[in-house]
Amino acid sequence: MAYGVVHHFPGGTKEQYEASIAAVHPSDGSLPAGQLFHAAGPSEGGWTIMAVHESQTSWERFRDEILMPRMQAGIEGGFEGPPTETGVDVYKLLP
Repeated sequence: MAYGVVHHFPGGTKEQYEASIAAVHPSDGSLPAGQLFHAAGPSEGGWTIMAVHESQTSWERFRDEILMPRMQAGIEGGFEGPPTETGVDVYKLLP
């Protein structure tokens, strides 16, 4: 079952997003292995990122092996604090 995750970074900006995404996504502009969908934009009080992975296991692998290690190491110009996170078991995903 596909798994979605929504991250909201309070006070986050487009510039912080660009720095952060450059550090955790492939440099050719493609999605990380197992990720099916990615969207991001400004939202009330900050910046929100939405992603859908093939499965919760796929999300957890990306989170544990790429996302968290790079964020914990510090991303110059990136988001300054952790996001609020909402996980979703995706019932339907349309193209």
